[in-house]
Amino acid sequence: MALNAENQPADPPPPPAKPLIVVMGVSGVGKTTVARLLADRLGLPYAEADDFHPAANIAKMTAGIPLDDQDRGPWLAALGDWLGECGRAGTGGVVTCSALKRRYRDQLRAACPDAYFLHLSGGHGLVEHRIAARTGHFMPASLLDSQYALLEPLQPDERGAVLDVGPAPHQLVEKAVALLRPVNGDLA
Repeated sequence: MALNAENQPADPPPPPAKPLIVVMGVSGVGKTTVARLLADRLGLPYAEADDFHPAANIAKMTAGIPLDDQDRGPWLAALGDWLGECGRAGTGGVVTCSALKRRYRDQLRAACPDAYFLHLSGGHGLVEHRIAARTGHFMPASLLDSQYALLEPLQPDERGAVLDVGPAPHQLVEKAVALLRPVNGDLA
């Protein structure tokens, strides 16, 4: 039995924290599908980054105009606030976010240092085909090139992993759970 400094039984270690996951990547890689399945699989709250965009951002993207850093600032702040609240509440959480640049991920990490970035990655042709096939989304395929141009892959010092989007979404979720186990302990 472990004892503390007063030779009293030590408190048991706290249970592993519930994960705080950002499912990232360019538009069309399946962030929403994988994030929803992952949140369901782990019993965590889920948030869709598109719901945090102000109307002006959505109008701009719908018109085929890429967002700039000034457009993204308040959006990233709102996402970081949501992740931070999930961390403070101890609920964990899964959120989608393109998080294409390192500085965007740094902004999210500033609000939630324990964020884990799950980068869904796929070839341009596959992703372009997926975007062209979907309906009801404001992001046109014409903006895909601008997203790939902005993409800065995860660096070795960033907490996260890259998953190729070739396999089916449920297989990606199981791979993600396996990647998270060493970081967050035994997951459901």
